[in-house]
Amino acid sequence: MADQIIRVLAKGAPVKASVITARDMVERARQIHKTLPTATAALGRALMGCSMMGNQLKEEHGSVTLQIKGNGPLGTITAVSDSEGNARGYVQNPAADPPRKKSGKLDVGAAVGIGALTVIKDIGLKEPYVGTVPLVTGEIAEDLTTYFVESEQIPSACALGVLINTDQSVLCAGGYLIQLLPGAGEEVISSIEASVARVGSVTEALHSGLDAEGLLRQVLSDFELEIVERQDVEYRCYCSRDRVTRALISMGREEMSAMIREQGKAELTCQFCDKVYRYSREELEELLKGMP
Repeated sequence: MADQIIRVLAKGAPVKASVITARDMVERARQIHKTLPTATAALGRALMGCSMMGNQLKEEHGSVTLQIKGNGPLGTITAVSDSEGNARGYVQNPAADPPRKKSGKLDVGAAVGIGALTVIKDIGLKEPYVGTVPLVTGEIAEDLTTYFVESEQIPSACALGVLINTDQSVLCAGGYLIQLLPGAGEEVISSIEASVARVGSVTEALHSGLDAEGLLRQVLSDFELEIVERQDVEYRCYCSRDRVTRALISMGREEMSAMIREQGKAELTCQFCDKVYRYSREELEELLKGMP
């Protein structure tokens, strides 16, 4: 079944929510970046959180960038989503895989460490919106919850999970983002808190056979839900030779001349999909000719 985001509104209650299932997206990221289990889980959570945020954008060509900079062994995690929810990303140290917790679970918090979470929303305005909050746990879902409360003043509940198979591939991956709209009282909050606690681990719920809609209906079991949108999503990189060429040109004449003199060629690798773009001396000289 294709990776999917479902967005809903609660009928008669000030609640909106998104749910994502993204096994293929996270597995694709693992294959591209050759991540070990903890890095797979951390990058997967960032991709899914970013994907749900991107899917909420109303600007057709908008994008959301999520950057998690911690002092743990993973280094910086970056995820970018388009306005449909197609996401791409990378982790600085894909081989980081610290010891597991006593429970046997992956210790994403320790791998991320202490630092900051930054959200950049580009919605076609002159300047993008940028919000930064300190990392609370490094487990990513809790950090996103803090971001929504502190930067956007939206009380939220977020859960994200990636279950790794014995061969290090992704068994299942998913999550949800529940947000309260103005006017939500204590009764609504208590109901959601109780349901979230009752459902427990996202990965266990998905592994037991629940699909995206089933997970959301369990988490919001006290509400009648109206499905607003179903959107298939995937790991999608937008790199192209044309874009890379423009990046080379933006280096300027001096740097380009030095590159031709010292290296005689160029090899640029896309950070998101690891595709390599190669330029010969002749091609670089041709680009240099056309530069101001």
